[in-house]
Amino acid sequence: MRGGRLGAGASLPTVRALAKALGVSPATVAAAYRTLRHRGVLSSHGRRGTRVGHRPPLLAPPPAPIPGHLRNLADGTPDPALLPRPRAADARLSGRPQLYGEGAHDPELLRLTAREFAADGIAADALAVVSGAMDSIERVFQAHLRPGDRVAVEDPGYPAVLDLLGALGLVAEPVAVDDHGLVPDDLARALAGPVAALVVTPRAQNPTGAALEEGRARALRRVIDTRPELLLVEDDHAAWIAGTPPVTLWNRSRTRWAVIRSVSKSLGPDLRVALMAGDATTIARVEGRQLLGPGWVSRILQRLVAGLWADPKTAPLLRAAAAAYTERREALIHALEKRGIAAHGRSGLNVWIPVPDEDRTLALLAERGWAVRGGERYRVKSPPAVRVSIATLKPAEASRLAADLAAALRPDRRTHTA
Repeated sequence: MRGGRLGAGASLPTVRALAKALGVSPATVAAAYRTLRHRGVLSSHGRRGTRVGHRPPLLAPPPAPIPGHLRNLADGTPDPALLPRPRAADARLSGRPQLYGEGAHDPELLRLTAREFAADGIAADALAVVSGAMDSIERVFQAHLRPGDRVAVEDPGYPAVLDLLGALGLVAEPVAVDDHGLVPDDLARALAGPVAALVVTPRAQNPTGAALEEGRARALRRVIDTRPELLLVEDDHAAWIAGTPPVTLWNRSRTRWAVIRSVSKSLGPDLRVALMAGDATTIARVEGRQLLGPGWVSRILQRLVAGLWADPKTAPLLRAAAAAYTERREALIHALEKRGIAAHGRSGLNVWIPVPDEDRTLALLAERGWAVRGGERYRVKSPPAVRVSIATLKPAEASRLAADLAAALRPDRRTHTA
């Protein structure tokens, strides 16, 4: 594998066949396969055997920089013009420095967090402050799961979650997604097997923009209620600017759960703060492990977030941002519909567009001055697509992008990339 002779998806010999070829004990080969599975290098496919994993056990290098002459609709960052400015929170930073032993959490931030969760019908008896959504998810996984456990994930889904599973030696169990979130029948199929956890994005799902509605949430709750021991992780990463109301799969029958809300998309990516509600055991384990590493999330950042939330100007700004992103999404989707191109994006910062050939589509769009993301990194079993970030896409640009995409998708289009 290191030498490139075995690539992603390649089949490995059976334990007995490799043991015979190498002249070693089958137990030695089985132990090696098991170690590589735990490191995320190999994946087991039942009767189909063992294969090289499609994802690295650690995060891959970042994508190459977008050339300056291309209109960058690949990066999924929020529009800087729609982020609140922290000037009103500066006064909170003028107090004395925080010292060891003075508590991990800012009391005002906890109060505001409890209010937010309670208003949306989510229990706020146990709360934690963590360094972003992915840090939260990793800590919850480490609190309950062990290498080899299977985790149900959205397909297509967020690449960082899929990579994290490989890094922790966990196995992804893909579940289909439509415009309203996880498909109940496919989730039931997944949960009929030995799945230990479920990660779900209730709105602004990356990359499809899917968002739960209450009818779909009820159907999904009926499925997960058959597995009361299942660990439920909700990643509500774009909460306040998603453009759809909060809907949760959590209910009081759950014994292992966490609902996570990051402020990165709404208040700014450099505010590495996420708020987590969960059951008492999960929160205690997350905080206990946090104490062994960073100790706490910077109280300076916590005070900034609390100050922004408490500022009466922030809520109108967040509503305006959500409205702007909704306008941009809908402008692109409607422009694509006029040209007979199906697209998905009920909420959030992205539009997902199925295409027959990702690489060809990316190359042809680049010829016309656009940079978007190929869907391969987001997919497990779902079909090809491209992701367009609409965060900075002005409605006036949507028609030109749709026309260029329609030209790129014409079957008779001929270029050197064909």
